[in-house]
Amino acid sequence: MSWNEDSLHRWLAAQPWPDGLAGSRGHDAAVLDAIEGRVALCADQCIEAVHFEPAIDLARAGRKAVLRCLSDLAATRAHPIAVTLTLSAGSTRQEVELQALLQGARSAAAEHGAELVAGDLACAPGRLVISVSALGRLRGADAPPGRDLARPGQGIYLSGPVGGSAFRGRHLEPRPRFDLIESARCASAMMDVSDGLAWDLHRLLRASRCAGRIALDAIPVHPDAIEAASGDTARALDAALHDGEDHELLATADIELPAPWVRVGEVTPGEGLHIASQDDLAADLEGRWGPAKGKAWSHGEPRA
Repeated sequence: MSWNEDSLHRWLAAQPWPDGLAGSRGHDAAVLDAIEGRVALCADQCIEAVHFEPAIDLARAGRKAVLRCLSDLAATRAHPIAVTLTLSAGSTRQEVELQALLQGARSAAAEHGAELVAGDLACAPGRLVISVSALGRLRGADAPPGRDLARPGQGIYLSGPVGGSAFRGRHLEPRPRFDLIESARCASAMMDVSDGLAWDLHRLLRASRCAGRIALDAIPVHPDAIEAASGDTARALDAALHDGEDHELLATADIELPAPWVRVGEVTPGEGLHIASQDDLAADLEGRWGPAKGKAWSHGEPRA
């Protein structure tokens, strides 16, 4: 049978009580225990046929929605505490599908020390839409990184290999890099790579009013990109630059970040992103990169 809002509410009421909840469960706003330190808040969404295929198990869609939002907390060096989730689904959806989605979201949050504490349900025509907000806290007195804090002379670092995320479904299970936020305490600017390394670095440099230069030979290319390219070096590097949904962290810092961080370039005065390579096979990827190249992810807006 198709889903029913009241029935799903009753199912939610029977689920385990979140430990960090200080107020009533099921209230429109979740009241949490006192939070020590500075608070970080972010929001993200997953839309059917945009961020996940319509035919997938909805538990995986719920997981992805939470994990990609938590990745934004990691990019601020914040530790997760709680998430909320709103869901819009058509009337023909089966209730068991939406239960699986919510269970997937809850399990993804719990794996990183957070709890699903509140949300909202709506029955509406059109695509399935999952919106997640995540609450975290920053420990210590270090200044949080931002997109606009890169400075000339700093190194540009990447937390792990990129490219080919859709080849074997890795885009459905992003890994928020909470394991690396302490090693990036000296990073000034940081963001996660969701729309492609080149596009996201271009955004970071633009926000910081700086230029940057990266070496193609230094970029760690994910094995999925290499396999998908069937050994074509240029295609694999193109994927590493433009595929997106890797959710590795991109950072700038004055001092060398420890492994597994990889230095891929440096921040320079001026504006724009410049790509260099010592491999003649990648010549078409070299030069100044810009939105006009028509690559990387865009939600339909002009890439300017």
